[in-house]
Amino acid sequence: QVQLVESGGGLVQAGGSLRLSCASSGRTLRAYHMGWFRQAPGKEREFVAAISRSRLSTYYADSVKGRFTISRDNAKNTAYLQMNSLKPEDTAVYTCAADPITTAQAMGVNQGNGVGYWGKGTLVTVSS
Repeated sequence: QVQLVESGGGLVQAGGSLRLSCASSGRTLRAYHMGWFRQAPGKEREFVAAISRSRLSTYYADSVKGRFTISRDNAKNTAYLQMNSLKPEDTAVYTCAADPITTAQAMGVNQGNGVGYWGKGTLVTVSS
């Protein structure tokens, strides 16, 4: 069983940075492709970024390219989302996801549909 726990959310001013972490308290994440998604109030879930289990491939939503960086440390069983140059429109609950079969690319294409494991999310609020 994979249990994902996010941390690192909070309140930040526009232009600031945050780093989100996603740790597994269950099985090792080494065999899982990982992704980050977000959902703003009144909006549907949106793909943010994903990384393959090999760490060789990463994918980003156009809205965060050049500002966000996804990474993972398999030895620490943790994935990260470094968020720089934050904007008020980045305000959302950020949730990490993992799946051993759904590829990182597919996570983005399918907007998370079919992904098996999800955390509960961490709130990021960007003030203007």
